[in-house]
Amino acid sequence: MAITSRDVARMAGVSQPTVSRVLRGVPGVAPETRERVLNAAKALSYVPSETGRSLATRSTRRIGLVADDLTNPFYPELVQPLRDRLERAGYRALLVSDRVDDPVEADRLADGSLDGVVLTTTEIGSVLPHELVRRGVPCVLANREAAGLPADTCVVDNRLGGAQVGGLLADLGHRRLGAVFGPASTSTGRDREAGFRAALGEHGIPLRTELVRRGPFTHDAGRAAVGELLALPSPPTAVFCANDVVAMGACSAAAALGIRVPDDLTVVGFDDIAMAGWDVFGLSTVRGDLAAMADEVVRMLLARIADPARPTERVVIAPTLVLRRSHGAV
Repeated sequence: MAITSRDVARMAGVSQPTVSRVLRGVPGVAPETRERVLNAAKALSYVPSETGRSLATRSTRRIGLVADDLTNPFYPELVQPLRDRLERAGYRALLVSDRVDDPVEADRLADGSLDGVVLTTTEIGSVLPHELVRRGVPCVLANREAAGLPADTCVVDNRLGGAQVGGLLADLGHRRLGAVFGPASTSTGRDREAGFRAALGEHGIPLRTELVRRGPFTHDAGRAAVGELLALPSPPTAVFCANDVVAMGACSAAAALGIRVPDDLTVVGFDDIAMAGWDVFGLSTVRGDLAAMADEVVRMLLARIADPARPTERVVIAPTLVLRRSHGAV
């Protein structure tokens, strides 16, 4: 027979509502009473029913974290601090995979099983966040933005980060520059490209069409694109990559051709994932503080859950240029 809260109440010598208040952490229960209830629950190995709690409070204490395929190291490095902060706030984080071949749909997130949603894979034209807002599901966009969406958002200043890379390469004397930009359908791809181009323009440096490639944020895309650039009669002396994974693909392409980084080719990425600092890569890159992003995202989401009518916020995290050893002067 399953142990119930009434069994705990009988052992502790209190009412069943008192057991419920103690196990939900509601203040106002005397310390000695709280201790008796907790000891009784432990002795009986009682586990509160989340289903019953949900029906009573209309809260599931569950948050959906929508992320891309976790084979991209960026997403675990964002998801983990989000999960940690949610758990500290008393919420259970549920990972929802959003893939190109199997996109997540609003019905899955708005069925009442979640108190809120964090979206990390949003594209500029995404319908999903608009639909969640329309249905009244508390949601926050992390890392990316959508066009014309009245929702809480936290992003790195990608335009400034791209400009920092452009300024670095100009100061190093590079004039024949290559770039492997991310998808124009993402705010990260769009803004990093815009910042990079703007900085080169300020230095009077052209970004030649034949030295530009675009593709997904993957190692294979970076390797293929930079392999093409290095096969040109006049290859670039430096390449700015859409993210660190693409930059690692660029380094793989260079290694396969016997081209030394940074002696023969400068490579700069974006994100500063943990692998970028490994000795085998030593990647120069742009860091976005994902711990700070997680703090802001969870703060905004919990505030939205508590007050659905509050004004929306847009928080921008300042980027930092991280100089390791994959960059050099001409």
